[in-house]
Amino acid sequence: MEFQGTDQVKKVNAENNKNIRNYVTIGLAVVLGLIIVFNGFTTVQSGYVGVKKTLGKLDSGYLSAGLHFKIPFMQEIIIVNTQVLKSETQAAASSKDMQTTHTSIVVNYRVDETRASRLLSTVGAGYANVIIAPAIQEVLKATTSMYSAEELVTKRETVAVGIKEGLEKKLVKYDLIVTDISITNFEFEKAFNESIEAKQVAAQQAIKAENDLRRIEIEAKQKIAEAGAEAESLRLKKLEITPDLVLLKQIEVQEKAVDKWDGKLPNVTGGTIPFINVDGAQSANK
Repeated sequence: MEFQGTDQVKKVNAENNKNIRNYVTIGLAVVLGLIIVFNGFTTVQSGYVGVKKTLGKLDSGYLSAGLHFKIPFMQEIIIVNTQVLKSETQAAASSKDMQTTHTSIVVNYRVDETRASRLLSTVGAGYANVIIAPAIQEVLKATTSMYSAEELVTKRETVAVGIKEGLEKKLVKYDLIVTDISITNFEFEKAFNESIEAKQVAAQQAIKAENDLRRIEIEAKQKIAEAGAEAESLRLKKLEITPDLVLLKQIEVQEKAVDKWDGKLPNVTGGTIPFINVDGAQSANK
């Protein structure tokens, strides 16, 4: 009876151990399943790409936006931003005529998604500080030295194009694409600013003097034209005066004098027409 009881206990213990092993196996399977669910998938958002790394080695391709599987503890997916990014830089440089300029520039760029893996392999995730900032400084100084300080202001668009082309050539080697640049400010030394202001004042005064000269010339021409017209008018009037016209004017004057006469002859006259002293004549007759 004792042997039978012992065997039965052993049988029960063995059964219990088997059940425990089954529970542990199931538990491990559940945990592994949860790990796979939560760590075996990565979502790549729009505007980004993923680069898969397996046991420390980067894959050559890239993962576009969407849900992607990875093997837990063996693989990871590195997310790379491929949207247009902005880098703001301020740099001091010398112009062609040795004027010190302080330039503020904004560069817009993005990562070539098809080369994201190579960028991470050659430069790493800190490419903005490692590549972008130094490249802007170098190209900006090289381009600024090609123009005089005054040209940097008057030819700003041309300068910006030169900087953009220089950056494109430099950054394309690192799979970075320059989309646009903007020169937000050029600052010069105080002495240069004062000389520029003096030139502007002189230019404005020269323009004013030129306008005044033109105005004077026009007024002189107008006066000459008016004098010529008046002289021509006098000449024509002189041509119109004839002996008959003079006689007619004399007759008109005499007619006006007769109209105003009150019927009494003057005692004394200094005119060319002889008047008879009627009173004297009457006295003589008496």
